[in-house]
Amino acid sequence: MGSFGALGLTVVTFLGTPLFIVIAAAAFLGFYVSDIPPTVVAIEMYRLVETPMLMALPLFTFSGYLLAESGMSSRLVALTDALLGRLPGGLALIAYVTCALFTAFTGASGVTIVALGALLLPALTAGGYDDRFSLGLVTTSGSLGLLIAPSLPLILYGVLVQQMDLPVTFTLQELFIAGLLPAILMIGLLMAYTVWSQKGASVAERGGSIRAAVWAMRYELPLPFVVLGGIYSGFFAVSEAAAITAAYAVIVEVVLMREIKVRALGGIIRDAMVMVGGILLILAVSLAFTNFLVDAEVPQTLFEWVSAYISSPLTFLLLLNVILLALGAILDIFSALIIMIPLIVPMAMQFGVHPVHLGIIFLANMQIGYFTPPVGMNLFIASYRFNRSITELYRATLPFMLVLLFALALITYVPWLSLGLIT
Repeated sequence: MGSFGALGLTVVTFLGTPLFIVIAAAAFLGFYVSDIPPTVVAIEMYRLVETPMLMALPLFTFSGYLLAESGMSSRLVALTDALLGRLPGGLALIAYVTCALFTAFTGASGVTIVALGALLLPALTAGGYDDRFSLGLVTTSGSLGLLIAPSLPLILYGVLVQQMDLPVTFTLQELFIAGLLPAILMIGLLMAYTVWSQKGASVAERGGSIRAAVWAMRYELPLPFVVLGGIYSGFFAVSEAAAITAAYAVIVEVVLMREIKVRALGGIIRDAMVMVGGILLILAVSLAFTNFLVDAEVPQTLFEWVSAYISSPLTFLLLLNVILLALGAILDIFSALIIMIPLIVPMAMQFGVHPVHLGIIFLANMQIGYFTPPVGMNLFIASYRFNRSITELYRATLPFMLVLLFALALITYVPWLSLGLIT
């Protein structure tokens, strides 16, 4: 590409140029320097429309926006309260499970903090939990659902990797299943830490009427069972699950619950599709840039350079985690996926890492990166939402980060957690 071109792209990136323009410029410049017609970029971008899984992205995004606008968050908290509130640490378990499910379906951890934070933070402190602990729990829980279907980052990772023509193939259902045990592990370790560290909290903290909570969610309750059950069992494809989710969400929230007016649907669709459009635009140009990287043998060169210093897959995974944690703290998850996946997937496979296992490692790192100092996005959202200082949030989230880093180590070095249910 040339040092001058790389320097120019770096400068315009730091000047705030949109990411898709930078990636497209890098692809055009790379093919130009390689004496390949720039029309290849358009051809590679067009490959995106042939991706079967692509239909799931806008449908799940729309469903998430619709559910976030409804009153489902309050009903979900009430239901988990009724089911789990009387257990030891039940209120904390309510927060973990509710936030994880809400993030999985809405696709955005920041939305979870905004939508559920005002409900959960006062309830935790009233239930006897330390104020700093409660603040850290809510901030941390905002990103717990990234490994649970139908998480948008999981879908995007699958789309990206399946365009790379790798010798090892996998389906999106397998990727969804692979995230199940790691997600349970993270929540389980956080619960163990909660019970150990918050012995002063009441055992019978909450627990409303189960019948009333189930009745309040009578229309929404079947959704996760139908969608997740269908995906995990392979009964229907991910794109079919996305269509069912979107249609069901509209029927429930607009027709049955009547919490969202028909005239408001246009605005919700617009907001959701603006986000989808941005993702698809970046994804399209990244496919062209990925093709250039493969033609230029950049992943192979990078592997040879790394393998000159690192020969052990265990050491490689340790270095990879350090890099991904740093990236997760400074980039949003979609940008990190677009930039890093074309580089690290071929290299990781040469170290013997399965692409499904790598995807779970990647997203687990991004999940922690959301609240990694100094610039983790959830830290700033929580600071604004709860009117707390950033330094206070640093201290509040540190114990949770240590717990999740231990979980990350297990996910990284015990591949069975990710691959055991699909092999």
